[in-house]
Amino acid sequence: MKVIVQNNQIEKAIKDLKRKLTKEGFFSEIKERRFYDKPSVQKKKKRAKAAKRRRKRIRRF
Repeated sequence: MKVIVQNNQIEKAIKDLKRKLTKEGFFSEIKERRFYDKPSVQKKKKRAKAAKRRRKRIRRF
């Protein structure tokens, strides 16, 4: 991933980088992998995440 710094605007470049990483799901991935989850807990989280996406999709329409 690249972020180009223009006119020595480092703060803007950092902000752009954070936005790109967030959009890619980098921070959520790091948060999920921070601790070990048992396989049963992983399945539970996966189902909850899918249900949340489903509810969100239904709300949109």
